[in-house]
Amino acid sequence: MSTEITKTKLLKGGEWLIKESVAQETFTPEDFNEEQRMIGDMCTQYLDAEVYPILDRIDNLEPGLMKSLLTKAGEQGLLSVSFPEEYGGLGKDFVTATIVNEYLGAGHSFSVAIAAHTGIGTLPILYFGTPEQKQKYIPKLITGEWAGAYGLTEPNSGSDALGAKTTAKLSDDGKYYILNGQKCWITNGGFAQVYTVFAKVDGDKFTGFIVERGTEGFTQGPEEHKMGIKGSSTVQLYFQDCKVPVENVLGEVGKGHKIAFNILNIGRLKLAAAALGGSKRALTGTVDYAKTREQFKQPISNFGAIKHKLAEMAIRIYVGESALYRTAQWIDDKEHELLNAGKPFNESLLGAAEEYAIECAMLKVFGSEVLDYVVDEGVQVHGGNGFSAEYNISRAYRDSRINRIYEGTNEINRLLTLDMTLKRAMGGRLDLMGPAMSVQKELMSIPDFGTDDEAPFTKEKKLIANFKKAILMTAGAAVQKLMMKIENEQEVLMNIADMAIEAFNAESVLLRVMKKVEKNGDAAAPLELLIMQTYLYDAADRINKSGKDAVNAFASGDELRMILMGLKRFTKAEPFNSKDARRKIADKMIDEGRYCY
Repeated sequence: MSTEITKTKLLKGGEWLIKESVAQETFTPEDFNEEQRMIGDMCTQYLDAEVYPILDRIDNLEPGLMKSLLTKAGEQGLLSVSFPEEYGGLGKDFVTATIVNEYLGAGHSFSVAIAAHTGIGTLPILYFGTPEQKQKYIPKLITGEWAGAYGLTEPNSGSDALGAKTTAKLSDDGKYYILNGQKCWITNGGFAQVYTVFAKVDGDKFTGFIVERGTEGFTQGPEEHKMGIKGSSTVQLYFQDCKVPVENVLGEVGKGHKIAFNILNIGRLKLAAAALGGSKRALTGTVDYAKTREQFKQPISNFGAIKHKLAEMAIRIYVGESALYRTAQWIDDKEHELLNAGKPFNESLLGAAEEYAIECAMLKVFGSEVLDYVVDEGVQVHGGNGFSAEYNISRAYRDSRINRIYEGTNEINRLLTLDMTLKRAMGGRLDLMGPAMSVQKELMSIPDFGTDDEAPFTKEKKLIANFKKAILMTAGAAVQKLMMKIENEQEVLMNIADMAIEAFNAESVLLRVMKKVEKNGDAAAPLELLIMQTYLYDAADRINKSGKDAVNAFASGDELRMILMGLKRFTKAEPFNSKDARRKIADKMIDEGRYCY
């Protein structure tokens, strides 16, 4: 375990919505141990020494360069952190693996290559492979001797992964599966030695296969020319009577969906981590520029409009980080719980990631959108220079855009957030009905105007509780009104998902700051307090707007008026001077010349 924190009872996925979390039981970045901090520093040093000096060469797709960088990273142990010791890995916990993903996430195209290699390029074999397959491939993959890639997407099946057209037919002698078809947007595809490829056996049994470079009938197309992540190898794969030995079937025939979807859960959290690392680096570069760029005889960092931008970037980064590591520790704890119950290694981590699939989807959405916001505002602060290839912020801007598309588009992930939550409620995994009915009863009662309780964070905790009530009220009314038609009301579902993302983030940052203050006093976290207060103040309005947009789409008359009244009640925040708060948040970064929270 990465932390000594003991929990009274581990929350199930989605259960944060109906239960109160305890600050002292919440894992935060302040809980990183010495080894974890050292590993993070190692990752940063690797980027500084090996990657940043040659970013232009990487973007030009210099032959052999990306593969050599992966090999060097492997030699330093950066590829093997989370892999079992029996295969030559370091066997570290999930939080540590998340730290690696974050700190290497600032490496532009290299970050994409290493994330694809250690994630979708290797994990399917680790989690679903036979002992023989693992022994053959994993040691070479985690040293960087071989590179891995993943072939799922096809020209006509992106989000609809199970609509793949690639076929696999057993040969007459029963020794091979004959693959025919095409895959596209394959990261690391131009230099990988090992590919996890999905095809339909007998036209309908969606199945995973391990395909090696050099296999008869397997070829690749030229490198794609992309808007961003230009240094990431992206090619199409072609299979023309490609002979794959039967012993290279991955998992069970017809069960390929289990591989594809389970790997995606982990991938979404990892993407959020990488986006966090990229966000911090981009903000640090932007702060540095704002300090040195002078207009009207003074640094532009002196201006309120610039401070507002810098502060808002920092707020979103800090909040995203709080939600990310809260969830990473949940997955870590659940993995240990399953291991202790006798589950094997692969089932334990996959089961843990599946338990928190809702949170992984939310993290992916928020993390990728924070990075997009940070690089966009970063370009704006740089002004005309931000549009020049001379400044790295332009590369960061281009590279960021893909994150809202892969690992499931953000629209898909928003829909999944609600879909998974409602299915768990209907399946009895999550008791939403009771709390939703309680909120309905509360709506009909006289409002609680609060008490004189002056205990620290009382108002903030009440606000979070009310955010959750707003979600339960809106979602409950939507389900009651729309019934089975709700799946066709994607706009409503996405509105409610946005409410959930805001509430989860708000609670995560509150718990983090509470924990820090309870441990060290107000004086230890004055600016973190302002970050939390500013986010909650703004989140109240955003939740209100998303709730109104949802309710206006399906309710009318007295029902509409009642729910809108409830939304107003549940999203009422205390007056707060967010301008002064943002100035103070920005001033500390300007003083230090970097993102410093």
